[in-house]
Amino acid sequence: MEGKEIMQSLSNRKKVLEQKPMNFWERMYLPAIARGLGITIRHFFKPKATYKYPEVQRPYSKNFRGQHSLKRDEEGRERCTACGLCALSCPAEAITMISAERKKGEEHLYREEKYAAVYEINMLRCIFCGLCEEACPKEAIFLDGSHVPPEQLRKDFIYGKDKLVEPRFEYKKEHETTA
Repeated sequence: MEGKEIMQSLSNRKKVLEQKPMNFWERMYLPAIARGLGITIRHFFKPKATYKYPEVQRPYSKNFRGQHSLKRDEEGRERCTACGLCALSCPAEAITMISAERKKGEEHLYREEKYAAVYEINMLRCIFCGLCEEACPKEAIFLDGSHVPPEQLRKDFIYGKDKLVEPRFEYKKEHETTA
């Protein structure tokens, strides 16, 4: 068969392909080149998909997982009780902590008798999966921050409580403000 080729498929069905001879313009490839240039020119006038970060920040989805933050309760005390469930649930083993007992006079700083004296997250190991957030029974850790900023040294990516705990705020009860 001249110009026809039989191709056998996996299902053992025969398929006949016809190969037509190319005309002069198809052999010159000019129509194909013109179509390719047309596509390229059309893309010049489409809106750009990139953002000029940090001047323009892109909108984030509702389920964006950013930098970790350790939360405080309504009275400004740290919520974390150093139970270690976040560290156990972390598949990358990025969270380490050392627990300590609360001393007399520190009731205004820590919520429970046991607290995290040292709480560190290695941001180079973290995969931002959110399992630590789900495992925490006290709702102490959230991935609600912005992007992790770039650093020069590896040791700067190990975030301690100084970078993770949200700042203290003054909590005023409603009945005190109305009086």
